[in-house]
Amino acid sequence: MWDRVEGNWKQLTGKVKEQWGKLTDDDLTVIAGKRDQLIGKIQERYGYAKDKAEHEIREFERRMDEPRSFDR
Repeated sequence: MWDRVEGNWKQLTGKVKEQWGKLTDDDLTVIAGKRDQLIGKIQERYGYAKDKAEHEIREFERRMDEPRSFDR
């Protein structure tokens, strides 16, 4: 699943910013679709533990896996 997110990162940055509005454009550039980088930036910006950040990303992945999510 994450391969699809990484491969479509530029198209998905809007959805990522909707989910995690504290992430900056610079953060998104640094993350560049890398799951571990996203976890780290969510932890940094929101003060979340790694487990909470990973849980949020799993929920994001689940929503992105719904039919047509990549077409919107």
